[in-house]
Amino acid sequence: MAQAGSMFGIWNTNPARHSTAEDIQGLLAGSMISALGLYILAQVGLLTGGMAGLAFVLHYATGLSFGLLFFVLNLPFYILSFKRVGLDFTLKTFAAVAATSFLVEIESRFLLIQMINPIWAAVLGGLLLGFGLLALYRHRASLGGLGILAVYIQDRFGIRAGLVQLAFDLVVMACAFFVVSPMVVVYSIIGAVVLNLFLTVNHRSDRYIALR
Repeated sequence: MAQAGSMFGIWNTNPARHSTAEDIQGLLAGSMISALGLYILAQVGLLTGGMAGLAFVLHYATGLSFGLLFFVLNLPFYILSFKRVGLDFTLKTFAAVAATSFLVEIESRFLLIQMINPIWAAVLGGLLLGFGLLALYRHRASLGGLGILAVYIQDRFGIRAGLVQLAFDLVVMACAFFVVSPMVVVYSIIGAVVLNLFLTVNHRSDRYIALR
């Protein structure tokens, strides 16, 4: 069975590399889980950090589609991603962002949430986003270009990438006060903390070394 799976490219016998089929399922699973986390946050009017957070702010302010905004906001970063990380990562990230944007938009056709406590939505949404991002990271993809921009600024100006991302998230949360209530911002911060703590504990490049 293992030999047949390897022969048809279902999985790679080299544990340090993913096959194309493994990458496809990883990107699809990561996008589906991330989209579910974003959908849960949206059901109670919450937001998160990063480009998704900015897309939420613009969505609540203008009424435009969150999925469309999330997809469009990420477009400028692909050039920087290609120059700094390479074509493989850029294409996978583009596919993950496109899939997540699309899935968030159609989620309501398959799942209807009639009631959910905002704090529970923040925690659950943060955890689901963490799981989704972890799956994407392990297949050399992400959900947007802010991380690439942060690394670029660090290399160019010497400002640490983590501080750049933190500053961006603080600006997003500050802008959120103009479009949502203060308690929504507080709940959203809880979700963002859960997400980042989950990734801090579980995402280590020296623990998971698969390439491709």
